[in-house]
Amino acid sequence: MKRFTKKAEHTDGIHHNPLPLLVLGALGVVYGDIGTSPLYALRECFIGTHGLPPTQTNVLGILSLICWSLLLVITCKYLVFVLRADNGGEGGILALMALVTSARPNRSWVLVSLGVFGAALLYADGMLTPAISVLSAVEGLSIATPLFQPYVLPVSIVILLILFSFQHFGTGKIGVVFGPIIIVWFAAIGLLGAISIAHTPEVLKAVDPRFAVRFFAAEGWHGFVVLGAVFLVVTGGEALYADMGHFGRRAIQWGWFCAALPCLLLNYFGQGALLLRSPEAIANPFYFLVPSWALLPMVALATMASVIASQAIISGAFSLTRQAIQLGYCPRLEIRQTSTSEIGQVYLPAINWMLMVGTILLMLLFRESGNLAAAYGIAISNTELFTTLLLYSAARHVWSWRPLAALALTGAFLIPDLSFLAANLLKIHDGGWLPLLIASGIYLLMSTWEQGRRYLRARIEEMLLPVELFLQEAADHAPRRVSGTAVFLSGNPAGIPITLLHNYKHNKVLHESIILLTVQTAAVPYLDPDERAELNYLGEGFYRLILRYGFCEMPNLTAELSKIRTETFTFALMQTTFFLGREILVVRRHSHWSAPRWRRQLFSFLSHNAWDVTQFFRIPPNRVVILGLQLEL
Repeated sequence: MKRFTKKAEHTDGIHHNPLPLLVLGALGVVYGDIGTSPLYALRECFIGTHGLPPTQTNVLGILSLICWSLLLVITCKYLVFVLRADNGGEGGILALMALVTSARPNRSWVLVSLGVFGAALLYADGMLTPAISVLSAVEGLSIATPLFQPYVLPVSIVILLILFSFQHFGTGKIGVVFGPIIIVWFAAIGLLGAISIAHTPEVLKAVDPRFAVRFFAAEGWHGFVVLGAVFLVVTGGEALYADMGHFGRRAIQWGWFCAALPCLLLNYFGQGALLLRSPEAIANPFYFLVPSWALLPMVALATMASVIASQAIISGAFSLTRQAIQLGYCPRLEIRQTSTSEIGQVYLPAINWMLMVGTILLMLLFRESGNLAAAYGIAISNTELFTTLLLYSAARHVWSWRPLAALALTGAFLIPDLSFLAANLLKIHDGGWLPLLIASGIYLLMSTWEQGRRYLRARIEEMLLPVELFLQEAADHAPRRVSGTAVFLSGNPAGIPITLLHNYKHNKVLHESIILLTVQTAAVPYLDPDERAELNYLGEGFYRLILRYGFCEMPNLTAELSKIRTETFTFALMQTTFFLGREILVVRRHSHWSAPRWRRQLFSFLSHNAWDVTQFFRIPPNRVVILGLQLEL
């Protein structure tokens, strides 16, 4: 057995840019979502579907809930603990799922279900976040003058079209541009809040958690229902975890403690102070904080910040999809690397345009941010709950915590998670059904692809010929050997690939050197280069080559093959032919696969429209021969 190495491009989540630049980029991408929540979160607590009158007791109670939600859910849960559950520097619920399933394979079906459905919910949230963020910002125009009201929706759609059209430049470049804007945004909202607090300093009493307890005691069930609106202040937590691979844990933590957290608290408390002075400002407490002379510039800044909020979830969706493809839960899609120094920064055109269309359709359907708020939150509250459940498994089986300690940690997080989820479930009839419907559809696609590929692998394994028998056949009959190298791709690192059998059956020849190549994906984002390639000589000019990649790495077969040097073989691209099998799927009325016919047809459609395998594996098209293989579903 021989192993072949290369210089590492990216290992263990190491980021090569200076920390200040990474912090700037993180502020410009990661904190846009949670940073624009002041535009609508406090307002929805009072004028939303289950709103309350802005009395002193209610204002202080809700502010206390907001304060402690940020401290417990975002600061303690995500920034301190969840970001520690990185998978080789990569974050997101699928990366966490891969981490814990590799540590506890005997319960993998439960953990996989949590991870995949949580990922599907994030896609639904990825459509809602840009819609509500941009709409709530542009609606400030109608505060300046009602004449702008008819233009709010068209302007919002144009802004989103521009945002999605710029995604191909890459997260890093976008983050550096957005970073200074979001710093100005946080400074502005923090300053506005501080000025308002200076006029009504008694609002700071809401830091005391007893005001939250008194609020629940006074309002009872109605107070519990308002938790669905309070949850809007923490909806960006899952996005910052998914974006960790773009900028790293330290940059995200520095950005939170130095800028995002203090400025958010100042603005929320400033809005509360305004309501204590002028309860009628509840129509839009964020914009009523702004002096009249600065209203239009603030609308412009808020609009830019809302675009940044959209960027956080879009970047997270790109990372999530790449992980899903490599882990086998999504068909191959085009993936473009947008940074030479940060391998976590990628762009997926298909996902970009899917999110764009979904977001614009949601805008046209709901038309106002207040209507979207009723649907917003239910998807992400489920994902945050699933993350907590997976965190327990990480604490037990990855960090080797004692059961009681792991239970105490996750139990403390389950209390707010379950409370927020229960409150958000009340939104189902007000529009919350839509993100659940979208997520269920995406989960169906992901699970169908995974089960279909597993079924095909099992069928193909039944047709594989043992290597020993084929080598004996080659030795006994001495078929004609032609010059050059043939590379046969196979998903199974055992047996003779069907493509080789077909080629031998029809052409009656074998190449001088034959490589049986299998590409495997590990449950870690990046592999040590020493573990990349494993080559074994089988005899009669046959080699078995296994290439292993992390789920955040892009396969490059020709680059890896070019590193092979042995005493008997040297790879030369222009003397090599790659033989690929193209599965022609035929859906029959009856099948060995127990899935219903419509689901088998869905899998056939996904397989037919997957991205070309030669481009995915970076194989020169002029060196490829494709052999058809008909399989029944």
